[in-house]
Amino acid sequence: MATSIPPHNPTEVCEALIRLVDHPETTIDEICDIIPGPDFPTGGIVCGRAGIRRGYKTGRSTIVVRAKCRIEEMKGSRTRIIVSEIPYQQYRDRVIEKIAALVNGDKIKGISGIRDESDLNEPVRLVIELKRDGDPDVVLNQLYQYSPLQDTFSLIFLALVDGKPRELTIKEILQEFLRHRVTVIRRRTQFLLARARRRKHTVEGLLLALADIDKIIKTIRSSTNQAEAKKRLMEIECPSSMLKRALGDSGFAQFVLERGEKENYTLTSVQTDAILRMTLGQLVNLEQEKLSGEHAALLTEIIDYLDILSSQERINGIIKDDLEEMKRRFGDKRRTEISHEELGNIDLEDLITEETMVVSISHRGYIKRTPTSVYNTQRRGGKGLKGAKTDDEDPIEHLFVASTHAYLLFLTTLGKVRWQKVYDLPQLARDSKGRAIVNLLNLSEDEKIAECLAIRDFDQAGYYVVMATRSGLVKKTPLEQYSRPKKGGIIAIKLREGDELVGAAVIGPGDEVILVTSSGMAIRFRESDARPMGRNTSGVKGIKLVGDDSVVGMVVADPEATLLTVCENGYGKRTHFGPNAPVEAGDSGDADSDGEAAEGESTEEESSASGARYRTQKRGGKGLRDIRTSERNGPVIGIARVTDEDELFMMTAKGKLQRIKAADINVIGRNTQGVRIMNIDSGDSLIAVVRVPPEEQSDEAEGLAAVAGDVVEGTVVEGTVVASEAGSTDVSGDASTDADVQPPSESSDDAGNADGTSSDEA
Repeated sequence: MATSIPPHNPTEVCEALIRLVDHPETTIDEICDIIPGPDFPTGGIVCGRAGIRRGYKTGRSTIVVRAKCRIEEMKGSRTRIIVSEIPYQQYRDRVIEKIAALVNGDKIKGISGIRDESDLNEPVRLVIELKRDGDPDVVLNQLYQYSPLQDTFSLIFLALVDGKPRELTIKEILQEFLRHRVTVIRRRTQFLLARARRRKHTVEGLLLALADIDKIIKTIRSSTNQAEAKKRLMEIECPSSMLKRALGDSGFAQFVLERGEKENYTLTSVQTDAILRMTLGQLVNLEQEKLSGEHAALLTEIIDYLDILSSQERINGIIKDDLEEMKRRFGDKRRTEISHEELGNIDLEDLITEETMVVSISHRGYIKRTPTSVYNTQRRGGKGLKGAKTDDEDPIEHLFVASTHAYLLFLTTLGKVRWQKVYDLPQLARDSKGRAIVNLLNLSEDEKIAECLAIRDFDQAGYYVVMATRSGLVKKTPLEQYSRPKKGGIIAIKLREGDELVGAAVIGPGDEVILVTSSGMAIRFRESDARPMGRNTSGVKGIKLVGDDSVVGMVVADPEATLLTVCENGYGKRTHFGPNAPVEAGDSGDADSDGEAAEGESTEEESSASGARYRTQKRGGKGLRDIRTSERNGPVIGIARVTDEDELFMMTAKGKLQRIKAADINVIGRNTQGVRIMNIDSGDSLIAVVRVPPEEQSDEAEGLAAVAGDVVEGTVVEGTVVASEAGSTDVSGDASTDADVQPPSESSDDAGNADGTSSDEA
C-alpha cells in the first residue's frame, strides 16, 4: 500500500478548488481543463494526456516524463543535444553517469562526449556532443529509451478517508480537502467564539466592580486572605440600573439573556478570580469607557462567529478568501509542459485488433488460433475444408470461437482453472497442427484441458459459472471467485473418481439450464434449483442417467432461440426451446421420460404439444426425449443454442471442417431423427459443432462477462461438444437476438417428414 501523488501547480489547484466551491457539480473533465496535469519543480515534459486523465478518473495510472532537450547545429557539420530540464527526482550526476555507461557499453552510438555546464543562470545544462556521423534524432530517441532522460511516474491517489485507505479521483481529493477546510474553519471559529465569550464574561465582571470600585477595594483590603476576599466579593450586589449604564442597552440585553432578569447582580467565581488577579493600581486605573468599548466589540465578534457557524455560505466565502490569498502568495507559472504525444504504458489490447478467432485444442494438447475470415461459408451437405493437420491418434478435442481480447479460463481434468488471453495464443495457418499448450499454461504431467470459457468481466454480481459433468452432476459458483487465479491454478470443481467435465457456462438470474445425454435425453431446469457452492465442491445431481448413458453437453435456454442437436453420423435438428416456465407441482421429470414414445414412433399429443418445446422440470429427473439416436443417426455428440442469424462450424475426427448457416437446418420438434447436416466420409465421424455469432453482435458484448456472443461458442470434450451461449452471460439481460426463428421450408432438400425422418431416408 503506497501513495504516489505528484506535485501540482498551486495556482491551478486553487482555481479548481474555487470552481468546486462555487459549482459542486463540476465534472472531472472540467477539472482537467483547469488542472491539465502534474507540475514538477524540475520542469520536463509529460508525454500524453491519456495517463493523466486515467489517473484523475480512477486514482491510479502512470505517466511518462521526458527531459526537455533541443538539438543545436555547430560548426563543421557537428551537432549537439542540450538538456535544459530533467525528469522529477532525477539528478544531473546520475544522468551523466548512466549516459556514459551506455556509451561505453556500445548501447548508444554516436556520442563523442558529455559535460555539465549548469550554473546559477541555468540550473540544468547538460551538453551531449555527437559524432559527425551521429544522427541527433536517433541518438535522442535512444537516450529517451535507455537513460534517465525519460522516466515513468506512478500516479497513486491513495489517502486515508475517515481513517480508511481509499484510492480517490482528482475530484474526490479536492472535495476531501474542502471538507477538511470546512472542519478547520468550524473548529477555529468555535475556539475564537469560546475565547470571546470568556473575555466578555470577564469584562462584564470588571464593569460590575467599576460600578462600586471603592467598595470592592475596601472589601479586598479588609479581608484576611484571598479566599475570604473572594467570598465577600461574590456577596456584593450591583443594581441592574448601574450595570445597564455600564454595558449599554444592547450589552445589557445580551447580559440579561445569559444571566436572567434580576434587580441586583453579583460577581461570579470566574469574574472574582479575574479581579483578585489584578493589582490595586490596576483596579484604580480601570476605565469604564474603554471596558464598555471592548464589551461592545466582543459582542460584535461573538455575533459574527455565530453567523459563520450557522452559514455554509459564510464558510465557503472564507475558504475562497484563503485560496485567493494562497494564489497571491504562492502561485506561479506552470513549469512542466504537457505534450499530445502518447508514450505511456499503452495497454497491449490497444495495439491488437479485436477480431473473432477459431481456437482449437487437439487431444495431445496442441493449441492454435485462426481468424474466422479464412473459412468461407458453405451450404449444408458440403464436404468442408481442411481445418487442421490431424491423425487418428491426435483428433481435435476442443473447438470454439472467441474474441482476441477475451480471457480464456482453462478448466483441466484435475479440476483446476488457469487463464490466458486469446491474443497470447499462437496464430497459425488453417491447416497447421498448433503449439503445445503445456508451454503456455505450465500444466502438470497428468493434467489435460477439459473445458475452456472466454470471459470479459469477472465483476458481475449475481452471475455464476455453472458446470456439468459426464455423470450428470451440476455445480454453480459465483463468477468473481475465478477472477484471481494463482500461477499454479486454482480449484474449479472437485471431480469424483471416473467423472469428467463436459460443459460450463456463465449464467445470470432467471436463466434455465438444459442437459443433453448421448442417448438423446434432455432435461431443463431453473438455475435457482442448484444452490451456489464453493469452488472446491463436487456439485449436485442434474439429471438421472440410465445404464451407460452420459451427459454430452449443456446450454442455457433462450425462449427466442433453438436448440441444435447433432449426432455422430452427421444428422441433427433444431427445436424451439419454448418459454421459461415454473415447475409444475410433483413434476420430477421421470413420468415424461417413461411415457415417451418408443424409438421410431410418435404420438399425436407429443407432436403437437410437449414435442414442440422443452418444458421446465425439477433438477435430478430423467428428462425428455430430445432426438432419436437410431442406427442412422448414431449417439449425440454435441449441442448448441442458435438463431437464424448464426453460422456453424462442423469438425470431423479426421480434421475436416465445414461452415454452414444455422437457418439451413430445419426447425422440427423433439423426439425426431432430424436431417442430414454434413456428409461424413466412410471411417470418419462428426466430433464437434460450434456456433459462430453474427459479426455485428461482437460490439454489443463489450465489457460483458461472456462465454459466447463475440467470444466463445462451444468446446469439444473427448468427442463431444458443449455449446456455451451468449444468453448465459449477457449481463445486460438481453441475451437473445431480434430475429425470429422461422419454420422449416416445405421445399427444403432434407425437410423432415411428419414422423421426424428425412426425405432422403424415406
